[in-house]
Amino acid sequence: MNSQIKNKAVYWGTGRRKTSVARVRLIPGNGQIKINGRSGDDYLNFNPSHLNSVKAPLLTLGLENSYDIFVNVFGGGLTGQADAIKQGAARALCGLSPDNRKPLKTEGHLSRDPRAKERRKYGLKKARKAPQFSKR
Repeated sequence: MNSQIKNKAVYWGTGRRKTSVARVRLIPGNGQIKINGRSGDDYLNFNPSHLNSVKAPLLTLGLENSYDIFVNVFGGGLTGQADAIKQGAARALCGLSPDNRKPLKTEGHLSRDPRAKERRKYGLKKARKAPQFSKR
């Protein structure tokens, strides 16, 4: 992989969602996606919504066939990982050119989604689910 990277500009971005963290590298190429050493389609189980989420920042700028995306992602599930990759790719594109920031921000690709699983409270079965009520 390092032989491909020599003499090419590499842009880095970090994305987070729920408990997932994605380190994204953008390298000039032909639109290939590699996630944890596997093809993007294979890693995301050919799920079109996850694949579209990952490609969304590039589609916004019309660069879908100009850059390869190499990702190292861990934590969480596929939905959180796909959204983390989306944010990381958007941040990397901001490093590519400061002019890219405005269209990415208006589309919401740079915003960190703060929603996460709520903690479990004592006396309850889950965060809000109470045990069944018994009168006697």
